[in-house]
Amino acid sequence: MLYNLKRCVWEITLECCFSCKHCGSKGGKKREKELNTEECLKVANELVELGCQHVSLIGGEVFMRKDWDIIVSALTLHKIRTSVITNGFIMSDDIIKRLKESNVTSVAVSLDGTKECHDDLRQQGSFDRAISVIETLVKNEIPVSVITTLNSENVLLLKEMYVLLETKGISAWQLQACSPMGNAALLGSGIFFDFNDAIQFVDSYAKKAPFILGVAHNIGYYTETEGYIRGDTTGNAHFLGCTAGISSIGIDSMGNVRGCESMYDDYFIEGNLKEQSLRQIWESPNNFSYNRKATFEMLTGSCKDCAHKIYCMGGCRSYNYFVHKKLYESPNCAKK
Repeated sequence: MLYNLKRCVWEITLECCFSCKHCGSKGGKKREKELNTEECLKVANELVELGCQHVSLIGGEVFMRKDWDIIVSALTLHKIRTSVITNGFIMSDDIIKRLKESNVTSVAVSLDGTKECHDDLRQQGSFDRAISVIETLVKNEIPVSVITTLNSENVLLLKEMYVLLETKGISAWQLQACSPMGNAALLGSGIFFDFNDAIQFVDSYAKKAPFILGVAHNIGYYTETEGYIRGDTTGNAHFLGCTAGISSIGIDSMGNVRGCESMYDDYFIEGNLKEQSLRQIWESPNNFSYNRKATFEMLTGSCKDCAHKIYCMGGCRSYNYFVHKKLYESPNCAKK
């Protein structure tokens, strides 16, 4: 079967100015064998050749890498929608200028609560800096969105965050569940929350919000308003199963390829771009078998008998794996 690559999340460096308590990749220091500029441009060309439509560049902190805009330009030159996810702490006039020149599609700023909560997870002063960066990006007519990684504390602060964000001119706000990987694994049960708390918030605010508001693929599934909670007011945005290795891919800064960059474990590495081409890895008949060869018989727990299993297939593979190592059973399904 031929699989069409549509989306890539690419970690271009692990270097970061933060060492956040909930960082899934344990960002901080640059790896010794990160892809150099020439290797990154080769990867960019391979993404073009495979017909990838959207690339999200992540870190670490993307702007810690000096050639980040060269990578962005190599993608946008070929009409690939390219977004950058940042903590916003080292934003500068020069970075703003380079964002415009590289034709970046959008910038997403991480904001994980109100000031006290956000600064506790990241570092003191990071909240004020993030808000300032959001305002600066909007002022410079660069589309900006916000990503919030939810835990048991900040899920209770969503209404306060909404009041803050509704006047900032952002284009979208995405809510995602914190997964117990990397640094976040050390936080214990404090990262878990009732998915319904996030879903009910989106239900209440999405239609009146001056921006797109929705949850990521690791929150759900198939509650009464499933079609509306993923940032689509038509009601047709149903979760249709994990896309890792089906239509999406993840690349880390050393060139390791996974089906999703949230599958941050060596178990999910399908190959390395210093040794194989992206096409070879993507088209290998034995790669990404956890999704490409998944069957209903693999489902466990309540997912096994769920009426929506033909669409959902057990939810987010990454979240499932890091919470309880059961790939085919959602541990926190809101439908339950």
